[in-house]
Amino acid sequence: MDSFYPLLQPRLEPFNPYHYVPTKWILLHLGQAIRYRTWWLLPTAVLAGILEVTGWAARLWSSFTPLNLLPFKIQIAATIVGPTPLIAADFIILGRVIRRLGTGYSRLSPRLYSIIFCSCDIISLCVQAFGALQASAEIGRGENPEHGGHIMLLGICFQMAVLSVYILLAGEFFARYFFDAPVRRDTAYHVVGLARGPALTPRLRIMLAALAFNTTCLLIRAIYRTLELQDGFAGRIVSTQRYFNWLDGAMITLAIFTFNFVHPGIFLAPQDKAESDIELRMKDAGLLYHRL
Repeated sequence: MDSFYPLLQPRLEPFNPYHYVPTKWILLHLGQAIRYRTWWLLPTAVLAGILEVTGWAARLWSSFTPLNLLPFKIQIAATIVGPTPLIAADFIILGRVIRRLGTGYSRLSPRLYSIIFCSCDIISLCVQAFGALQASAEIGRGENPEHGGHIMLLGICFQMAVLSVYILLAGEFFARYFFDAPVRRDTAYHVVGLARGPALTPRLRIMLAALAFNTTCLLIRAIYRTLELQDGFAGRIVSTQRYFNWLDGAMITLAIFTFNFVHPGIFLAPQDKAESDIELRMKDAGLLYHRL
């Protein structure tokens, strides 16, 4: 076991990572999703929280029972796939922002952002989960989990590539918005007599800052996981606990709590009567972006 993955010793470690992965994540996101009717947060942020708590709890369990392979297998699977649903939340939020500011500045429509990137996220999730199961089976047979690790690496690399494309498209959208250089005419707003969507309000600016911070945390975690899996289960990176604490656990903690403090149900809602009137006019015209 020691040659495959470092065993945690929470009684001896001065910094115990499990203390900063509380189940309050799940309850808070669940309550906010219900309160603001942001149901799409259930299969994204809430699911990510459940997987992360499960993975870290199993990691702690494994540290107390090093000869028991079950918690070791659980923590491999849960911690590798846990952040993937949270990335889908970023894709959906960007679609909401584009709908608010004007689809003419975006290469893709808000609905396509959700469909294309969330589909890629599901593919990445499946590949990583399959790789984790393969690695767990190999460990159970007393073999080196190299084959499963390579499959997980493929899933992580694909996820990082999709995340990079998403960041590039988002960057282009905001550059075009600020310089007023649309890709095409925004027919939705033109129909209701508007040149573009509502202005960038203070709340929306905060939402964008939170989205950028969240995405950065998830990208850092993806880069770390890529290097970790490339280095192998017996490599230096996987054997250094502080790397896992800060570059995986801490990044996911910050990413999840970001959307607790800057909740899309609050910061993406119409801020004043003018914005509400715009949404009402678009709804009457049958052009309002339907939420997933």
